Amino acid sequence: MANKAYKFRLYPTQEQEQFLVKTFGCVRFVYNKMLAERKETYEKFKDDKETLKMQKFPTPAKYKKEFAWLKEVDSLALANAQLNLQKAFKNFFSGRAEFPKFKKRKTRQSYTTNVVNGNIMLLDGYIKLPKLKCIKIKQHREIPSHHVIKSCTISRTKTGKYYVSILTEYEHQPVQKEVQAVVGLDFSMNGLFVDSEEGKTANYPRFYRQALGKLVKEQRILSRRKKYSNRWHKQRLKVAMLHERIANQRKDFLHKESHKLAKQYDCVVIEDLNMKGMSQALNFGKSVTDNAWDMFTTFLQYKLEEQGKKLIKIDKWFPSSKTCSCCGQVKESLSLSERTFRCDCGFVADRDWNASINIKREGLRLLV
Repeated sequence: MANKAYKFRLYPTQEQEQFLVKTFGCVRFVYNKMLAERKETYEKFKDDKETLKMQKFPTPAKYKKEFAWLKEVDSLALANAQLNLQKAFKNFFSGRAEFPKFKKRKTRQSYTTNVVNGNIMLLDGYIKLPKLKCIKIKQHREIPSHHVIKSCTISRTKTGKYYVSILTEYEHQPVQKEVQAVVGLDFSMNGLFVDSEEGKTANYPRFYRQALGKLVKEQRILSRRKKYSNRWHKQRLKVAMLHERIANQRKDFLHKESHKLAKQYDCVVIEDLNMKGMSQALNFGKSVTDNAWDMFTTFLQYKLEEQGKKLIKIDKWFPSSKTCSCCGQVKESLSLSERTFRCDCGFVADRDWNASINIKREGLRLLV
């Protein structure tokens, strides 16, 4: 079995919007209440791990007697808040994450509900959700008939737009395709990547850099407004809309590029890079964030896997840039300012193209 999510825009009425905002608040309230109790228990028994494991998690039902207004919202949304907290503590105890933090109002507003007895249904231009009547939905593509809806996550952006992410489950056993067409991709700060075939780049438009001038201007105006005044809220919305537009442009471009590669090649080879470390060590924070390499590789991986194709990640310490793709000689040092690779054997090529060829060869070696 496999899972796939479909995200659509919602257009709730004023009454429905009030209910959604109320549900966001109740979910956040219950999560913080449970976390506060769990934190007290942890502080009390943190030295006695066996006793700590035996302590039961508080449930949302516990608070419904004291706070009767919790009964007005979807109970499944509150139950999922409990599951999310349990998962957060599980990650903490296993060392994969830090101690869970309290949710603030400014953080992402969302809640998840599950399908029980047909309480979630897609109708003609509408979606039926628990405790709500049919909400208008912009369903820009059809969900295949063999996909079974399992849950829905309703979210609100900082610009006031509502979305629903519909998680589906379906039987999927992709046939592993024979690897014939292989390409190596080397990360490029300017063009996103350089391929090993012809040395072409993705020609990434750098949306953040393009909008930086306008963004600086609007943020400067926001800083001069009296905080929480009407004019401040209007200006905050302008800044949020700019950021949202940049994020949407970036995501759209990365989806299209990853789709092209997944359609054209049977195997894609990339380096397993630590982008956060790279941005801090080399002071390339804005450029690295604008490229969103990790998002691109995530899109590429699931698109390839859906078709039975492969994404190979080679070791980040592999000397792809210092190795000559013609004779195999490895240079002792190569500064970032040297954009053309020159070897003693007479081979001269663009630095990134040379690296992408080496990445492809290393991937083929691992593939065998």
